[in-house]
Amino acid sequence: MSEPTETEVSNAEGLDVIFRAHYGRIARVIGRVIQDQDRAEELAVEVFLKWWRNPQAHGEHAEGWLYRTAAREALDELRRQTRRCRFERLFSFVRDSPKTPEHLYAVNAEQLRVRSVLRALSRRHAELLLLRSHGFSYQQIAVCLAVSPEYVGSLIKRAQDAFRREYLKRYGNES
Repeated sequence: MSEPTETEVSNAEGLDVIFRAHYGRIARVIGRVIQDQDRAEELAVEVFLKWWRNPQAHGEHAEGWLYRTAAREALDELRRQTRRCRFERLFSFVRDSPKTPEHLYAVNAEQLRVRSVLRALSRRHAELLLLRSHGFSYQQIAVCLAVSPEYVGSLIKRAQDAFRREYLKRYGNES
């Protein structure tokens, strides 16, 4: 095996310095969003590995790059958790409940309607409704969407109103 080059040694030392300086805060930022400190620590390590592999992120703007990347990693993890939760619920629905074909058809038809309406809404309204329906607190939603927690309630109300209007426009009062 060959000796590491001077650049590789310098990069490794730079990684060590920035890792020691920012790891704790990066892990806490991610942990606040995903509410799982163990997973947040894993993701924080991934953030630093991405930084190390991206020489353009080094230098005076490294700290900002790290925090932006940490926020993106946290939001990506939330999306993964949401998908996983949705599939687990779907699986448990199918596994746990022997339903009649009529009931399954009605449930499936309603799910299709809801998906159709969500697709028609603005992306922000759909995200708000999905995050809230998955049990996210106002604080967590505020972090995900980079808004003040005090503003989340009115945003959700607007999103619910938009959903209701679109649903009624498409399907009327039938339920």
